[in-house]
Amino acid sequence: MAYERVGFVAGPSEAAQRALLRLRDRYDGAPPDEAEIIVALGGDGLMLETLHRFMERQVPIFGMNRGTIGFLMNVYKETGLIKRLANAQTVELRPLSMKARTVDGETYEAISINEVSFLRETRQAGKLKISVDGTVRIEELICDGVLVATPAGSTAYNLSAHGPIIPLGAQLLALTPISAFRPRRWRGALLPSSARVTIEALEPRKRPVSAVADYTEIRGVKKVEIREHKSMILRLLFDPEHNLEDRILNEQFTP
Repeated sequence: MAYERVGFVAGPSEAAQRALLRLRDRYDGAPPDEAEIIVALGGDGLMLETLHRFMERQVPIFGMNRGTIGFLMNVYKETGLIKRLANAQTVELRPLSMKARTVDGETYEAISINEVSFLRETRQAGKLKISVDGTVRIEELICDGVLVATPAGSTAYNLSAHGPIIPLGAQLLALTPISAFRPRRWRGALLPSSARVTIEALEPRKRPVSAVADYTEIRGVKKVEIREHKSMILRLLFDPEHNLEDRILNEQFTP
């Protein structure tokens, strides 16, 4: 597909800002809020910020690595960009929807692309109850936390917590404990993407916990509901030789 109005955004690093000036001048960059496609210059953090920023427009985003980590980014190259965009492969991602209720009765909602995490706030471990589609699966989990990860986010925090890597087309979510103390042997679960996960803090005032959805953190949470956001699709573009599905597959064979 040929794109005529290309917008550019960049991270705060010197390398990203220099690339922004050069590419915007070279390709007569359109204002990002009016562009048909966004080229993001930075690392994976910037990519997540850009996906959130343009989430409502659902404009496709092509990242080029000018940051530290570039799992979601393509190789940076200034020449031939329009042809690269036309030949790029599209990966569609569905984010998670989080609804959290605090101990004070307030309700918050947020969208997450990688994962939703339920984390202890103090030295005391959290004490949690986990239900899936209305059925209680774990009556009491004592742990540092638990997270629900999308396939795209399965190689991030989820992998660091020893959760499984999920291929993009698997239509699964990872439910992964973080430093589980009891039951010690529970290593998490793979759930269908249609699953509705409910996590409740059993002693929310004595053992306070936070709910985190990408950049949104809610403290003093009593209960959180997590499900895939069915009506929202995010589109990332990748060079054919560096597509995201291959990268996620390769991660499973990395020593």
